[in-house]
Amino acid sequence: MTKDHGKSIKDDETYEELRKQGHSEEKAARIANAQANDTQSPSHKGGKRPPYEEWSVDELYEQAQKVGIEGRSEMTKDDLIAALRKH
Repeated sequence: MTKDHGKSIKDDETYEELRKQGHSEEKAARIANAQANDTQSPSHKGGKRPPYEEWSVDELYEQAQKVGIEGRSEMTKDDLIAALRKH
């Protein structure tokens, strides 16, 4: 039986499956809530920004700082990309 995560999680089953796949709590909640909302289409590609591989290290660092990724100052470009994608 799926655990009830309270009012903040709109689709408990999707949330739990995403957590089992290794997604962070925040990312799993965003995806589960978007899928439960009929006005959103989380399966469609989002914004118009280029892929992270085309960003500079400074741009990646700044984005990591915005989203609160810890240890970013010690990360390589590949590490920053992986951390941002996991977040």
